[in-house]
Amino acid sequence: MDWIKNIMANALAVCGGIFLISAISLMMALIAQYVYGLQPCSLCIYQRWPFAIAGLLGACGMAALYKQEGTKYAAIFVFLSALTFLAGGIIAFYHTGVEQHWWTSILEGCAADFNAGNVEDLMAMLDNKPAVRCDEIPWADPIFGLSMAAYNAIMSPILAIGCGISAVLITRKANGVL
Repeated sequence: MDWIKNIMANALAVCGGIFLISAISLMMALIAQYVYGLQPCSLCIYQRWPFAIAGLLGACGMAALYKQEGTKYAAIFVFLSALTFLAGGIIAFYHTGVEQHWWTSILEGCAADFNAGNVEDLMAMLDNKPAVRCDEIPWADPIFGLSMAAYNAIMSPILAIGCGISAVLITRKANGVL
């Protein structure tokens, strides 16, 4: 158990891990889109932003370590990554709820509305809608039946908790308490 605590208190390892996990997550989303043809909806695109931001924060945390007293700054970047992953988890949970039809999306264009009135209004609405709806699951894994949004809704809060704990451990180590 001590080795886990030591790794989570190692600012370089944590910041590098944040960067690596974010980069791999974004690459997987882009591979799904451009190699396998899974076109993202608006909420899918929004879910990518926290990973991009966390990746930048991880890189900034690694860069901060080259400064005197940089460990404390790295801990701040790790804590900001925790908040970013938490926001990403909220977006992913919301998207999962839209996919499961627990609620309808508040984003314009994420759900079809066939009560447009006449044919011209319906055609205009369809022309302005994105190609992919947020309430349809384009891919689900064959074992558990979870969508990519559901996996993100599971993974992001875990990453947020891990980053929050690491920020505390890094700060304690920098202050000589750990």
